[in-house]
Amino acid sequence: MDPTSTTVARLRAASQGFAAYRDALDAGRPWLLHNVEHDAGPESEWGPTEVLAHVTEMLPFWLGEISRIVADSPEPVPFGRTATDRLRVQTIERDRTLPPAELLERIDDAVERYARRLGQMTPADLARRGLHPTQGEMSVADILERFVTSHAEGHVVQLSETLGSGAPMAVDH
Repeated sequence: MDPTSTTVARLRAASQGFAAYRDALDAGRPWLLHNVEHDAGPESEWGPTEVLAHVTEMLPFWLGEISRIVADSPEPVPFGRTATDRLRVQTIERDRTLPPAELLERIDDAVERYARRLGQMTPADLARRGLHPTQGEMSVADILERFVTSHAEGHVVQLSETLGSGAPMAVDH
């Protein structure tokens, strides 16, 4: 299996992993929320809908950044953001109150966009380099692994641990 097919398969599995918690997500509503806009805090402390809102915003963001790297020159193409990026935080703040079913559908849609886009990529595209503000120089393949695939998989594990733990979901704002 080629690297892009493996990435798409892993993203689809992550999407299915999120969807497996649909009933628990609905049963727990309304979820307590962090004050994300004023305290971005570690993602590990976020509640379920904050995690889903983050995944729905991060998947399209990184696909856009990858597309820009593939299209632009010279290399390395500046790309990325940090956890305190204002638009990132505001998007999570806004979307975390959406019904879980809407967030799960957005994740599915984003994964299918990856499937289409990655299916068009060549090995040369995957080798293209970008320059991240904190991580330094990275290939498109590295970006996919670090910021997209393993990141989404990690959030599936986080959701599993959060919903299965019985612990408080977040701090009320």
